[in-house]
Amino acid sequence: MSKRIVLTIEYDGTNYSGWQAQDNAKSIQGEIEKAITEVFHQNIRVFGAGRTDAGVHALGQCAHFDIDTDIPGERFSYILNQKLDDDIRIRSSFETDESFHARKSAKGKHYRYVIYNARICNAIGRQYSWHVPYDIDISAMQEASGHFMGEHDFSAFRTVGSNIVGTVRTIYSLEVDKKGDYITIDVKGNGFLYNMVRIIVGTLIYVGEGKIAPQDIDSIIASRDRTKSGITAPAKGLQLVEVLY
Repeated sequence: MSKRIVLTIEYDGTNYSGWQAQDNAKSIQGEIEKAITEVFHQNIRVFGAGRTDAGVHALGQCAHFDIDTDIPGERFSYILNQKLDDDIRIRSSFETDESFHARKSAKGKHYRYVIYNARICNAIGRQYSWHVPYDIDISAMQEASGHFMGEHDFSAFRTVGSNIVGTVRTIYSLEVDKKGDYITIDVKGNGFLYNMVRIIVGTLIYVGEGKIAPQDIDSIIASRDRTKSGITAPAKGLQLVEVLY
């Protein structure tokens, strides 16, 4: 009897080529598919809500797959965790109907970027944050964040050469906060272009440094020119927190 199983997945992306399965590299999708095959002896395709890049982490990636089995959906998290390395954990699993699709049913995503803002790099947690050792104007970054809100053509905030059709996206919220030496940037939107979140972060850091004024964000967005925005922040500071349904 075929059933559709939904997984919520947490992973440390440090040692992986990203979500998407590849022939000559270790990926999150590939490891999960391998685990399913080892247990159930079926060649299963796992469909994720989105592709995280090499080095990007996830607290709440969502994926689904179809399988012929009588095992209850909630048992899959326990079964697969016995086969997966410790840096990939299935946080939950359940059975759903065939109308659900991890990517197509998603209404948006919540990403978080973490910056360690201190003179000396941190030893613990360094693989989950971007070390920025100079003074940053948080108030200016917070002011700039409001200019990203709403529906815009975000061509200026995607990696040149990416082939996604359509560059208009809607940002629901963008919050910049600092506690101690850590700056967190939380962004929710209906979708994101390739490297869009990391380029937004790099641009906000330029604002914090004084290289870009907060009000300049409007003209950068309007320009649709990647050379006008900031650098692409390193992958290791990015986390997919939640897929919104």
